[in-house]
Amino acid sequence: MNKVDFRLYVITDRKKTKGRPLEDVIKSAIDGGATAFQLREKDISSKDLFNLSERLRSLTKKYGCKLLINERGDIVNSVDADGLHLPQNGLPMRIARKIIGKEKLLGVSTHNLKEAIEAFEEGADFITFGPLFYTPSKARYGPPVGLKALEEIKKKVNIPIFGLGGIKSGMIKDILNAGAYGIALISAVISAEDVKAETKKLLQEIKNV
Repeated sequence: MNKVDFRLYVITDRKKTKGRPLEDVIKSAIDGGATAFQLREKDISSKDLFNLSERLRSLTKKYGCKLLINERGDIVNSVDADGLHLPQNGLPMRIARKIIGKEKLLGVSTHNLKEAIEAFEEGADFITFGPLFYTPSKARYGPPVGLKALEEIKKKVNIPIFGLGGIKSGMIKDILNAGAYGIALISAVISAEDVKAETKKLLQEIKNV
């Protein structure tokens, strides 16, 4: 069975790569030490998403990295990705598990204590929780939840929690000390001028805690 053996979870957004091909950005993150990625491109056709998934699966497999696909269990199976990541408005977890099987990872996005407990009780392998800090991409979920909420969730949820939302270098120690197992982020890696160097820096901060 796949294990949550990563502490940096890089989420894609091809619109934030500063014009660079997404595959090139992911390869730079891999060169910097990242080992787990979520393909999250909600505004492209199923065909384009499948083709992109295939290319990223080939890349991640070559370097022994994990690839999870957001929301699309059919694509997880068709490219043999490592897992599925469910948004809050996604499929019920029991249905998602039937689609992808017991061996693949199942991650769930959560934004409050109730959602986190439900994901834990229904069998998620890990959750993301946030937004911890303000970030435009998560503004529609309401104001930042903050580190106190993360501390509360850690007391109730016995699976890895990845802090998410507005995270930058320099914040990681506080997030991990509040109970997160790791960090999930988009812009800090995908939009970095030097993706490899920034990824290395973030992983070093995680290691130092």
